[in-house]
Amino acid sequence: MARVAIWTSCVLLMVMAATCQGLSLGYYNRKCPHAEYVVRDVVGKAVNSNPGIGAGIIRMAFHDCFVQGCDASVLLDPTPANPQPEKLGPPNFPSLRGFEVIDDAKAAVEDLCPGVVSCADIIAFAARDASFFLSNSKIDYKIPAGRFDGRVSLANETLAFLPPPSFNLSQLIGSFQVKGLDVDDLVVLSGAHTIGRSHCSSFSDRLSPPSDMDPALATVLRSQCPANPNFTNDPTVVQDVVTPDTLDNQYYKNVLKKLVLFKSDAALLSSSTTATKVAKNALSALTWERKFARAMVKMAAIEVKTAANGEIRKLCRVVN
Repeated sequence: MARVAIWTSCVLLMVMAATCQGLSLGYYNRKCPHAEYVVRDVVGKAVNSNPGIGAGIIRMAFHDCFVQGCDASVLLDPTPANPQPEKLGPPNFPSLRGFEVIDDAKAAVEDLCPGVVSCADIIAFAARDASFFLSNSKIDYKIPAGRFDGRVSLANETLAFLPPPSFNLSQLIGSFQVKGLDVDDLVVLSGAHTIGRSHCSSFSDRLSPPSDMDPALATVLRSQCPANPNFTNDPTVVQDVVTPDTLDNQYYKNVLKKLVLFKSDAALLSSSTTATKVAKNALSALTWERKFARAMVKMAAIEVKTAANGEIRKLCRVVN
């Protein structure tokens, strides 16, 4: 049985300063009863085959919600009318992955219930399910649904709203506050850096002294990364050298030991408030798992679209 079961309602979301905007638990119980099970099955098979895909899906949810809200705008392909959608923005291309899994999940639910399940809800379900499988079923939560898909997707907005790994703490706090997320959400969601991989270019400036990175880790990374990474020579390395394929609280132990890649990770120790939160999450896996589940639900309610300004796409990569 899962150790963490978060049963969330609109009332709880409001208490958490998120807006329901038509979202509800069991939204598809009558419209498409098996939708969530179908998505979980597709995601489970993908994560079992390649855990990195699960990390990519969780990252996709974050990158979708911070730009235009949680509306699947990150999935839209370039077109003659819009040659530069979000997925081609520098924070997303070429590193963001998991698009094929969302396509497969959408195709499966369309076979069951054509035109009913939004791509935005599929991303929210898929991120929840990836968290479940990557945490060995310890992170398990219910998430309200009812999102509609957006029609606007602009690459330049990714730079405006997605915090880069070079941000300091005040910049990170500001980027989260704009989206209705607080300092605790920032620290808790940063824990997702315990899975997945990063391009060397995202942290290469920290590999030479003076640096607050653990010297032994820096030495290993210098052997894996070119001195001057570029678009054609930019390898990836695991973000968590201890448990790279498990969604757990190891990230916080790594932060305390200076075994993290990004300036934005190290920045969590730059204030007593966030450093204390890091220490508490490092101390209790269960505490962090519960907080992570709540933060994912809260994030998934950012600026959601409704029938008034959205649609249910037939294909996730193109507007209707």
